[in-house]
Amino acid sequence: MPAPEYHEQLWREVPPGCPPAQFEPRLAFLRRHVPAGARVLDVGCGEGAFAGAIAAADAVVTGIDVAREPLRRAAERHPGLDLRLVTAEPPHWPLPDVAFDVVWAGEVLEHVADTAGWMSEVRRVLRSGGTLVMSTPDHGPLARLALGLSRPAFDRHFDPRSDHLRFYTRHTLAVLLSEFRFEDVRLAGLGGLPGARRTILASARRARF
Repeated sequence: MPAPEYHEQLWREVPPGCPPAQFEPRLAFLRRHVPAGARVLDVGCGEGAFAGAIAAADAVVTGIDVAREPLRRAAERHPGLDLRLVTAEPPHWPLPDVAFDVVWAGEVLEHVADTAGWMSEVRRVLRSGGTLVMSTPDHGPLARLALGLSRPAFDRHFDPRSDHLRFYTRHTLAVLLSEFRFEDVRLAGLGGLPGARRTILASARRARF
């Protein structure tokens, strides 16, 4: 199945209006990094829940996604948002260089096949000293141990038909950000138990040079 149709099919299986997982704590984390008037890019904006909330707080928001269906829903739910369709493979975002103060990518990175290309686009559109804010599933030590001890849990988690392509720990995410010249990398956990958090919350500043 071609990539565009694959993404459309995934979205057709998502009920309209389904709230993003852990929406309120992730939104609170994002808001701490978005000053009033900031130019914000919501990568993988889906139905626009985060983009709409940040726009209502006086940010200037652009939302991008790889499928038309979520953008159609976002336009209905949040009239006036700047919403754009992008290509997934290879990543190409129809956006100018250094156009944003903040890039938000909530539960997106784990779906990306060309991680290097994706990170390069983030750097290109983010101004020098701008902030990348992210969330992605956490595969910490206790979570990995639990998966290793349960074959059914392992098989469900790593189902080859899943749309999750990458699996991050705090260490691997920090290394990735550093390799693409992001500084002041800060990581926190959300949900679950210590050592077995469900989500990594990350922020990092684009190096000025």
